[in-house]
Amino acid sequence: MSRRARLTLLWIGLAAFGVAMAIAFTGLPGFGGTFHPYRDLAVVATFAHATANGVSSINFDQRGFDTFGEETILFCAVVGVATLLRPVHRERRREVRSGGRVLESTSLLVYILFPLTLVLAADVVTHGAITPGGGFQGGVVLSTGIHLLYVGGRYTLLRRLRPLAWFEQGEALGVVLFGALGLAGAALGSALFANFVPQGQLSDFISAGTVPLFNIAVGMTVCSSVVILLAGFLDQALAIRSDPGTQGDPPDADSKEEAAA
Repeated sequence: MSRRARLTLLWIGLAAFGVAMAIAFTGLPGFGGTFHPYRDLAVVATFAHATANGVSSINFDQRGFDTFGEETILFCAVVGVATLLRPVHRERRREVRSGGRVLESTSLLVYILFPLTLVLAADVVTHGAITPGGGFQGGVVLSTGIHLLYVGGRYTLLRRLRPLAWFEQGEALGVVLFGALGLAGAALGSALFANFVPQGQLSDFISAGTVPLFNIAVGMTVCSSVVILLAGFLDQALAIRSDPGTQGDPPDADSKEEAAA
């Protein structure tokens, strides 16, 4: 395809997109009015399915298919970044035994905050249907909480408590679990991603049907994705070095130290 043809196709697409957006914006309710059909329908559906957290109800119940697309985008993005961060033929991995010198006050804070952060993450994920939070937020808290060990200078301990093979499987399992729940909604309910699990009393721990299950699936994917990303960046910063034996590549500082020793 020639450059002129590509530009023509681009402008046609942009024009069609602009017309569609203009039609959509003109159909929105006016600002400052009392007519809000989307809000009213969302609130009614939230209470109908006994979900105290309206945001979680919208994300995982009323528009679960959109959330599945967002989760899939995150999964694909992490796979792409992890692929780019892999060592190439000119690089080698060295053993990192410590995270450097750390203040005692920092280590003390890590010892205190590490278990508290893990408990907080579990609480945010499991109570996402009845209180502010959910799988996205809890997954990020859990993954960053695990890496408090690196802040405390315990990089070796972090690697032992963070087996990447487990998190690679957990990332894929979370996406599969989310999709399986959606298909189960089509098979047992009325539509794809339908809330087919019986609901309980509003504000009870188990009351929102499939919403807590979706939170767990998303929490698995988000936590595993962030752990894999941080692991790749830490490896690039601490463990992966250019191979001094490659022709045309100057040796790095670590290689000079090893040679001097």
